[in-house]
Amino acid sequence: VQLQASGGGLVQAGGSLRLSCAASGITFSDYSMDWFRQAPGKEREFVARVAAGSGNTYYADSAKGRFIISSNDAKKTMYLQMDSLKPEDTAVYLCAVQRGNTVYWGQGTQVTVSS
Repeated sequence: VQLQASGGGLVQAGGSLRLSCAASGITFSDYSMDWFRQAPGKEREFVARVAAGSGNTYYADSAKGRFIISSNDAKKTMYLQMDSLKPEDTAVYLCAVQRGNTVYWGQGTQVTVSS
C-alpha cells in the first residue's frame, strides 16, 4: 500500500493550496480517508475525513468553513482544498486511509503560510 501526498508549498496568508494524496494497493472506496497535520513541537492533529460508504465529511473546528476534503475513487486520490490560509495552518500535512483497525499513512507534504 502506498499513499503519495503532494501539493504543499509556501503561500501567503489568505491564499489557497490544494493537497492531493494518491493511493495504490487498496480498494480505495473501502476506506475512510483522512488528512492530519503536525506542526513543529506539536502533536499530530486531525484535519478532515471522508467516511467510507456514506461519503460523509467531518472537519476539525480549525478547518471548518475554509477546507474541503474530497475524493475521486476512479483516480484513487483524495484532496484537501485549503482556502483563507493562516500562519497557524503551517504544518506537515499527512494523508491516511482507514478500514476497521487498519490504517495506512502517507508521507507528509509541507505547508508553510507566511504572514
